[in-house]
Amino acid sequence: MSDTDKYGGTTAITTTATGFFRVQEVAGRWWFITPEGHGFLSLGVNHIDSAALKYADNVHIWRERYGSEGRFLTDAVRADLRDWGFNTIGWTQEVVARHRDHSPPWRQADYARAGLPYCHLIRFTEMEMWNRLARFPDVFSDEFADWCDALARDCCVDMAEDPYLIGYFYSDIPAWNAANFGEAWTDHFAMDSESGRRDFARTAERYYQVIHDAIRRYDENHLLLGDRYNNDVNVPPVLLEAMAPTVDVISLQHFGDMSDFIADARRYHALTGKPVINADIGFHIHAFGKPVVPGMETQRDRGRAYAESAAACFAEPHFIGWHWCAYIENATRQAGLKDRFDEPYLEAVAPIREFNRSLYARAGTGTAAS
Repeated sequence: MSDTDKYGGTTAITTTATGFFRVQEVAGRWWFITPEGHGFLSLGVNHIDSAALKYADNVHIWRERYGSEGRFLTDAVRADLRDWGFNTIGWTQEVVARHRDHSPPWRQADYARAGLPYCHLIRFTEMEMWNRLARFPDVFSDEFADWCDALARDCCVDMAEDPYLIGYFYSDIPAWNAANFGEAWTDHFAMDSESGRRDFARTAERYYQVIHDAIRRYDENHLLLGDRYNNDVNVPPVLLEAMAPTVDVISLQHFGDMSDFIADARRYHALTGKPVINADIGFHIHAFGKPVVPGMETQRDRGRAYAESAAACFAEPHFIGWHWCAYIENATRQAGLKDRFDEPYLEAVAPIREFNRSLYARAGTGTAAS
């Protein structure tokens, strides 16, 4: 559309173009800024895995419609997301083993085929809340520094000059202060004492500094989106204070009440001065480990809840991103915008599409999202 640039940013907001995505507050509202210098609010889809169409009962769909990863990325992912008004590929990995692991990450060539702005997660640690085998690193060791360097080198060298990359996530809901299995990292510190909180802060500061330095060694251009905190259990202020100097955005996940999320995000923004994204959000009608919102019974309910909740979040001037969970249902995650046979849930998609295409007008720019 004529009122958006090639990255999906609104030309009604124009500022300095740097050739890469960045964040900036413009006239009291925070934005991602596209490489061409235009305001961008991120509407993303997470968990995009072609293996969801390769089960015994649906592999025929894969073979008949796509047959290759390239065709899937262009004919399905790119076409669907653009049609539904999304402008971002979020975290692509999909859960394939409950409480243990996800599918492999996309490489830079995969993102290029999909042709949309994207965020990439680098799994520097295996300390996720959902991980039954979670491990906490010795962040002061040479081993941790070498590991972070190796992971950053593996992908950042290839992605460093890509203008479509928004930035890098780190860990998915790390067990900083809560864990589904075993201990949280805060359990290793006397958090009820000043000395314990100080030791925890020093550990968190070191963790973020090592990761920051590893990425910046190979990529000086892109945003650092940090850990994808689980806001359902709240985020300790001491952790946010430790993170703030080396991360550009606060990335939260929240599947509960949106009023709680909005109130928490306000506090976090006030504490850090950073803009906020909801890096994983979904409203589900199947109980597969995520809360089912009362009254959430139909696909139409899901779409309506998306539009109402996203509108409330984007009304906040520090809120710049909303990434939906998930794309195609698989046997492990029974939630998506498409079912396991590659058919969209049209009653959910319709209000989502309508909201997405009107987002910039809602943000007061007088334009519509592409």
